Amino acid sequence: MAQQAYMTETDGGGSGPERPVSPFRRLVDRLGRGWRGDRRVWRRGLVLAACAALLALVMLGHSHIPNRIGNLGSLTETFLPWLGLFIPLLLVLALVRRSATALIATILPAAVWLNLFGGLLSDKNVPGGDLTVVTHNVNADNPDPARTARDVAAAGADVLALEELKASKVPAYESALAPAYKHHAVVGTVGLWSKYPLTDVKAVDIRLGWKRAMRATVSSPAGQVAVYVAHLPSVRVKMEAGFTARQRDKSADALGEAIAGEPLPNVVLLGDLNGTMNDRALNAVTSQMRSTQGAVGSGFGFSWPASFPMARIDQILVRGAEPESSWTLPATASDHLPVAARVTLTTPSD
Repeated sequence: MAQQAYMTETDGGGSGPERPVSPFRRLVDRLGRGWRGDRRVWRRGLVLAACAALLALVMLGHSHIPNRIGNLGSLTETFLPWLGLFIPLLLVLALVRRSATALIATILPAAVWLNLFGGLLSDKNVPGGDLTVVTHNVNADNPDPARTARDVAAAGADVLALEELKASKVPAYESALAPAYKHHAVVGTVGLWSKYPLTDVKAVDIRLGWKRAMRATVSSPAGQVAVYVAHLPSVRVKMEAGFTARQRDKSADALGEAIAGEPLPNVVLLGDLNGTMNDRALNAVTSQMRSTQGAVGSGFGFSWPASFPMARIDQILVRGAEPESSWTLPATASDHLPVAARVTLTTPSD
């Protein structure tokens, strides 16, 4: 009769039936035997421990990283959630190095990351809401604007904002969206389609010299809401200049000023802000509005690039209105994913 190829253990005192030991238990025992009695486990891995502490410090104090050199602070904040990938790497290296010091130090960045982003891992969407809104950067070079329009319209949004509209392709979007949306307005390279009447449509000056932002009043059955659509300037990462975002930052300040002067109590901002909610450069906007993805939603809601989303730069922000749910839509022919949210409108007495 063949012998068993795995370890066994007995119930107390060496008597009783033998039970197989799990592979995980064998691994823990092997590590314990390798570390027990070895005083070097505390002296090894000091560099790894220092790296773990530095990682925790960067995530905890990201707002203090200066922007004077290549907008390093904004670059860090744009991809801040991805710093969490270094945590399992440090953990594995600590185990390989057999360093108790590095292993314990890894707890620091893990705790900071969970404090910053742990709340995004749960599903906070709830049913209800008065208005479904969608925003999508359709890409000026979109090869099939009509299909993109139909794909986005399939989400059933009450209000739909499109950015990066090329003048020659606007008729294709208008034709494809006409059956679902009776009301629409296009200002420069941004447009707004609505199932409800639009009034007070006007361009919003974001200090670019051309029109990439607009404002309109949507008269929905639940009340009036001021809807802003914006496409802030792009940012670039250049070896010689770092994270170039000066024009984006100026436009964000101008957009924030316009929204601050908005008299209606319910305000929704839809658009490609070319920045995340962690980016301090958008503070003029984010300090007075709530992100639907941060308040509700499930996960990070990354929207760009569509092929492998790494950042949430397409935003739905609200003031006055209460977010109920937030989600991303399937990819279209654009390099961005559409994002959607459902909100409840409030009255001044609420």
